[in-house]
Amino acid sequence: MRELLDFAEIVIGLYIYILFAYAVMSWLIGFNVINFYNQFVRSLWNVLNALTEPLLRPIRRRLPDLGGLDISPIVLFLICLFLQVVVIGYLRRNLA
Repeated sequence: MRELLDFAEIVIGLYIYILFAYAVMSWLIGFNVINFYNQFVRSLWNVLNALTEPLLRPIRRRLPDLGGLDISPIVLFLICLFLQVVVIGYLRRNLA
């Protein structure tokens, strides 16, 4: 069971990095720093979008409309951090 918790912690950690890359790339595309018409940028954006959208979409539906500000990645980041630190930490302590 301990190995399963270690694996879940690693997966959540990797997803946090993916979420961070998604947020930074969305800012760079939004401010026209990188060209979205570049094939590599578009394919990277599609991969990041496919990995993050299934979890971001329900959060966006529940959040109030804040205009052009999208805080759903921050909310998802906090949820992932909560799962990684509190829930997995609690389970790990109780298995010892």
